[in-house]
Amino acid sequence: MWNDFQKSRRHFIKTSTLALGAGFVPTMRGRSSIAASGDSSEWVGQPQSAQGIQIGDVLQDRAIVWSRSDRPSRMLVEYSFHSDFTEATLLPGPLVLVGSDYTARIDLTGLPAGRDVYVRVWFQDIDERKVLSQPSYGYFRTAPDAVRPLRFLWSGDTCGQGWGINPDIGGMRIFETMRQTEPDFFIHCGDSIYADSPIQASQVVPQTGEIWRNLVIPEVAKVAETLDEFRGRYKYNLLDHNLRRFNAEVPTVWLWDDHEITNNWSPAKDLNGDPRYSEKAIATLVERGRKAALEYAPMRLASADSARRIYRKLSYGPLLDVFVLDMRSYRSGNNHNRQARPDADTAYLGREQLHWLKAGLKNSAAVWKVIAADMPLGLQSRDGVDPLSRTQFESFANGDGPVFGREFELAELLAFIKQEAVRNIVWLTADVHYAAAHFYDPAKARFKDFEPFWEFVAGPLNAGSFGPHELDDTFGPQVIFQKAAPAPNLSPLFGLQSFGQIDIDGDSRVMTVSLKDIDGVTLFSQDLMPSPS
Repeated sequence: MWNDFQKSRRHFIKTSTLALGAGFVPTMRGRSSIAASGDSSEWVGQPQSAQGIQIGDVLQDRAIVWSRSDRPSRMLVEYSFHSDFTEATLLPGPLVLVGSDYTARIDLTGLPAGRDVYVRVWFQDIDERKVLSQPSYGYFRTAPDAVRPLRFLWSGDTCGQGWGINPDIGGMRIFETMRQTEPDFFIHCGDSIYADSPIQASQVVPQTGEIWRNLVIPEVAKVAETLDEFRGRYKYNLLDHNLRRFNAEVPTVWLWDDHEITNNWSPAKDLNGDPRYSEKAIATLVERGRKAALEYAPMRLASADSARRIYRKLSYGPLLDVFVLDMRSYRSGNNHNRQARPDADTAYLGREQLHWLKAGLKNSAAVWKVIAADMPLGLQSRDGVDPLSRTQFESFANGDGPVFGREFELAELLAFIKQEAVRNIVWLTADVHYAAAHFYDPAKARFKDFEPFWEFVAGPLNAGSFGPHELDDTFGPQVIFQKAAPAPNLSPLFGLQSFGQIDIDGDSRVMTVSLKDIDGVTLFSQDLMPSPS
């Protein structure tokens, strides 16, 4: 089955008339081939789709297809189960208007499980219906309803610390490396943009004196404050041909973290001392940044609340359930995090999300339960000091010792998992800009009411690399592997970008977790044996 999947993908790539996700801007007249009557119209003054196509949140019977026009138009989506688009279905999508920055998505529903699906997207002129954009092509396979081998990737942290798209090195090459592994999907664990990191046309690499050159657009010249500046950050990333091609072939499961707004943001974020910001109200920046993030994420937006919640579960057949967390939206303001009992200031996941996660894990029938998080559990991330000169923390972790502060939520979750005998849970995350494998061992922990588990860290994708964070011994994390920068903010020229790859064998159910570098070289690998339910 796995070999058939890869053959289908390769065949489509070779036979498609346009490169996947290239988002072509035509320089001459072309003709549309989708009119049922066979009457084609010339591409004269047609809409453009420079950002290509994204696939997201694939399930057994549905998937999100995302794209963007450059003007008011209507999205048209055609899909087929054949690479030559025979027996295709053409669906009218939504109107694309300025209020969504001309982004659009459609939820393809009623699909069969475990099938190759080939898609192409046009944008239709509102006034002249025969005037169409050139198509963007995409490909995915729906989640299986039976056991088959699975492969997926994860990482995070894109275009941070001013290290943007460098044409001298081929752009963000790690996305091409990841594409070539031919995964079922990719989990982006957050910091998909760096709204607080200006990108200049060039900057000096401090350690070597080399000049790093960036592609630039006006929206990345300063910190993002306006809605259009936040939107521009996403459009900037999609200038990279590696990323566009990756997006068209590999479905993405999207999370967010802090840099989609600003570094270490929480409701208590104080920007009064930061001269880069004329807009000092963090709530205003969050509102604008969240809107832009949801516009550009290939995410299924329908949810039980008006805020279009980010936390969600994606089932990928009998072998895998993915639980996507949001560690940003429900936290209290960052504080000293050493409260002796839980209260309003210790919220992190929040009660509603915590109850949802507990129920989902308990009721999951999948062999493996992967929890995708935007921050590691046992690494300390400091965030300045409070008025009493106490260190403030960004993370669960708050220094060695028994359970305090935000750790009450994690202790509650881990104790629940042990009590309900939920097996085969693995945590995946990014955020800290280095690769690591952590084993949480109750025998070495201050809090002992939990079963051992693994957490794997990957990244950055294209950002500065940093050294390791200090561990917090509350839950007994042990560093089994780490590869970190010897100095802070090393440029991508040092080759310390990384991603994680997970393979689940269809016969043995063994999960193999690998951490890989920008060239696809395996840095670390660990086989995890499934425990019986």
